[in-house]
Amino acid sequence: MEIGNYGFTMIDPRGYNNFQRHFVAFWASVLILALMTLSCEDNIAPEGPCPPYNSVDNCSNTCVGLIPLLDLGSSTYLGFPGGLYPDGSNFRPATHNAAGVDIAAQIQPLNGSGIVDTVSGRIVMLSIGMSNAMQEFEYFQAAVNALPNKNPALTVINGAQGGKDIDQILDLANDFWDVLTDTLAARAITDAQVQVIWFKEAEAHPIVGPTFPGYPNDLKVRFKEAMNVLRARFPNAKLCYLASRIYGNYGTTPLNLEPFAWYTGWSVKWLIEDQINGDPDLVYNGTDPNSPWLSWGVYLWADGTNPRSDGLTWICPDDYDPDGAHPSIIGREKVAAILMNFFTTDETTTPWFLE
Repeated sequence: MEIGNYGFTMIDPRGYNNFQRHFVAFWASVLILALMTLSCEDNIAPEGPCPPYNSVDNCSNTCVGLIPLLDLGSSTYLGFPGGLYPDGSNFRPATHNAAGVDIAAQIQPLNGSGIVDTVSGRIVMLSIGMSNAMQEFEYFQAAVNALPNKNPALTVINGAQGGKDIDQILDLANDFWDVLTDTLAARAITDAQVQVIWFKEAEAHPIVGPTFPGYPNDLKVRFKEAMNVLRARFPNAKLCYLASRIYGNYGTTPLNLEPFAWYTGWSVKWLIEDQINGDPDLVYNGTDPNSPWLSWGVYLWADGTNPRSDGLTWICPDDYDPDGAHPSIIGREKVAAILMNFFTTDETTTPWFLE
């Protein structure tokens, strides 16, 4: 399926009040979903018919007919190849992977001043994101703390916060940063001890016409700025693992509905590709890095009840809270299990994650 440019332009939200913003966002999302049925690219078709969006019977929104990036592979969407990494691949390029492995081997416990201290220092892993990230990471954090072979020096901190989308965390005057400071202080953790970040973000109420690659590119630029902000705030942040949103079309309100949840995967993919391709705004090595090393960790989007190649689905109401936007306990546990599998097996994580 494809969404072309049908002559719609960006809507400037600055002149709208909250009600108007939500009203416009809702109908823009509905319009996008309607237009998604109009044409196909490279003969890629949905696995079955998908119903029109219904905000009342939200659990009926079982799919949208889009293809997960890891299943799209070397096939293209509007001329852009899928896959999680360049050239339609789902695997990190060898050189980028080797750099991550080398960085992982260098991570050691740090004291509050950021000095190596193998006796009482900490390796801090911090989550950054919005409400979905906060809920999912909470369950992952509990699972990590119960892990028998967890690295005893590892401290996992949930810094994600409800209602804090990408634009709010880019605002350094936003109280997101005050709350984060308090969260770290409550655990006697300093900024200098944070070495690993898990990042999952989105825009809460995107108000745009049906544009690709315009929207995910714009979001990628904001994600890039976030990497610069995080590296400046946490000077020893060496590794950042990024995640996409889960399926978004069960929502009862215009809170990042499809295709925007799907778009976040493209934004993450292109952000990582920019670093792999040597973007000067994403330098992770040398004497003056402005970003952590970036990798997927993990890709969570599937087309609702349509199983992707590894079997992942998102089912309503089982996996969702009543609002259809946030994961239920079952959904949070599902994400936590996927994260646990990644962090206990990836060669860039096991050196510092496990004892």
